[in-house]
Amino acid sequence: MKKILITGANGLLGQKLVGLLTQQSGVQLIATARGGNRLPYTNGYTYCPMDITNNQQVMDVIGEIRPDVVIHTAAMTDVDKCELQKDDCWAQNVQAVESIVNACRSVGAFLLHVSTDFIFDGTAGPYDETAEGNPISFYGWSKYAAEKVVINSGQADRPLRWAIARTVLVYGIAHDMSRSNIILWVKKSLEDGKTIKVVTDQWRSPTLAEDLAMGCYLIADQQAEGIFNISGKEVLTPYDMAIKTADFFGLNKSLITKADASTFTQVARRPPRTGFVLDKSRTVLGYNPHTFEEGIAVLSGQLKQPA
Repeated sequence: MKKILITGANGLLGQKLVGLLTQQSGVQLIATARGGNRLPYTNGYTYCPMDITNNQQVMDVIGEIRPDVVIHTAAMTDVDKCELQKDDCWAQNVQAVESIVNACRSVGAFLLHVSTDFIFDGTAGPYDETAEGNPISFYGWSKYAAEKVVINSGQADRPLRWAIARTVLVYGIAHDMSRSNIILWVKKSLEDGKTIKVVTDQWRSPTLAEDLAMGCYLIADQQAEGIFNISGKEVLTPYDMAIKTADFFGLNKSLITKADASTFTQVARRPPRTGFVLDKSRTVLGYNPHTFEEGIAVLSGQLKQPA
């Protein structure tokens, strides 16, 4: 029986991981998050409150549970908020990782840390795992610094076994519908007859949350060490994504107008072209994500399910 602890269980990726891991035989799952459990079911796992910014709590919880694997999904991911609230961002995205690294090292746990394409400046995407980071936002810097904490975490007397899963523009449906995404936004706007502006000069590999959860599970199950790109398989602009969404739902595409990033006032800079090369994840892990159209179909099916 493999004991797996996840942080950020109430978040979108955390929810998908709980759903996936509770279906696997041979996994004892401990879900943690700040505050109470917001998942709509309690079977198949144990819930334990853990605030990742409280070093003592992290050491106590991980020290008591002694997991074989920790999947660290919790982070401050609002890019503009990170730019405005730098201390909070650093506490959640860097100092918390230092605590988790120390706790994992103390119990000999394998650590899987989730990172982002925003560690890159977006001048040379799509990127493979060997590309050098060069962040252009404070969020990007915090995630880049966190990667360095993980990568440099080995000590001669007690080395840490680790992996980093980098991902891009994660979309999906949370249990409480607390987060929107480009598909839901485009669908609702067009159904309401609203004209929307969508950028044509940013490129991403949109990632279905279920695919990211599967990629994390494959890494955790194999305890595969190193850096892995876990994203969707296509590099698309938000405009491409909007058109594909309209096509899927049979909505009026003429309401979608092209814009460039300069049209929108955002606090933090965004990398223009990221996207990932997935060769390593396919070969080493057997990772095979959905296409964007298949991802829309998954979300469409979930929207039809009773709450």
